[in-house]
Order: sequence, then structure tokens, then C-alpha cells
Amino acid sequence: MNRLKTIFAAALAFVSVNAIAQTDKATTAKIVEAKTYTFVARSATPLNVQDISAIMSRMPGNMQGGTINLNETYYEVKVTPDSVVAFLPYYGRSFTAPIGQNEGGIKFNSKKFDYKGTKGRKRGWDIVIEPKDAKENFRLALNIGDEGYATLSLNSNAKQSITYQGYLKENENKEK
Repeated sequence: MNRLKTIFAAALAFVSVNAIAQTDKATTAKIVEAKTYTFVARSATPLNVQDISAIMSRMPGNMQGGTINLNETYYEVKVTPDSVVAFLPYYGRSFTAPIGQNEGGIKFNSKKFDYKGTKGRKRGWDIVIEPKDAKENFRLALNIGDEGYATLSLNSNAKQSITYQGYLKENENKEK
């Protein structure tokens, strides 16, 4: 019975992941080349899972750390040719405490940044973004597949590294 439940849960997870509409190869190539896309985070994986597990095990429901599921329509990094805007949660060890209570997480709006994009050897893209006008020194390494799935690795001089899994979508036009 447990084996049947496990198989059913795995099949349901596979179908639900594939049911999410991703961009096709042509759209992904177009938005990456034009630098007009939004990375939508679906899950986060902190570097030091043991510390996170120790904290989360004390919370109601006795949750375990590891991969943390996120509300996929809320946390994102928006890239345009002239700006990078990030709004992501942070789980892990921070070496400096935020001054205000609303300053946690990864939040910045950068107009001055380095953007290096290269086409992968076989497929996809490897992109490195380094904001120059953010409060912290961030380095965002984005690995993008042809179908729009992406992994964002975020490094900072004030926090432990964290990795986000998600997908790309086209930026929405505000002109109507």
C-alpha cells in the first residue's frame, strides 16, 4: 500500500510539474537575447541545510529543511536591458543583521550592473549578473534551459549562498 502511494505521489508530482506552462524554445531564446525576462522562483535550497532543519524542527508541525517550496507568483527577479529588480526570500545564515524589520530577504533595484551571458555548449544559457548599486555585493548566476526552466545561484558577501529553482516568463507590457 505504501509503495502504491509513493508511485501515485511521484506520478502526480511529475504531471503537475509538466502541466505548468513554460516558454517554448523560440520564446526563451528571444527573451534571453533581448534581456527582457522574469525569473520566477518556485523553490529555494539554502547552503547550510542542517542549520535550517534545526530551526524548522522547533516550529509547529515539525517541518524539515532542505528544499523550501515558494509561492511561485510572488518571488522573482525581473531583468530588463536597463535594470535588474530582485524580490526573493532568504533562508540561511546572514553575517550582518538587517536594520529594519522589512529589510530581510534579497531585495534590490539596480540600474548599474554587469551582465554577462553565454550560450551553453550543448543548450541553454549561462548568465551572470553583478549589481553595482545594491547595498550588498550580490552575484547572481542564472542557468537557463531551452524550455525556460532555470536555476539561480545567489552569492553575497554578507550571506551564505542560496539556490532557487524556477522558470522564466516574458515581462508583461505595462502599455495598454
